Amino acid sequence: MGKGRNSELIRLRDEALCRRYYELTEKQRLRFDDALRLLSEQEFFISEGRIMAIIRKKVGELKDIALKPVPRVRMPRLTAKQLELFRDEEEGK
Repeated sequence: MGKGRNSELIRLRDEALCRRYYELTEKQRLRFDDALRLLSEQEFFISEGRIMAIIRKKVGELKDIALKPVPRVRMPRLTAKQLELFRDEEEGK
């Protein structure tokens, strides 16, 4: 047996993770962010970002469940000038 991680065990883990995500979001109707937090902190002990990457990679591979990709969450980019608009609102109150 070679050194490093066992690729078969990683494949099985990734498949179990996807099936559990499907169970939480589609059957138990948990919000995707709550499901990611639960999987990360209580069940698989890997980061939410890694879980999202695994699910995106496995979307087309599992044929027996209709796994939906995890939506990408983007943070809005605000400039200092845009933030000034909010400060003016608070001063007017």
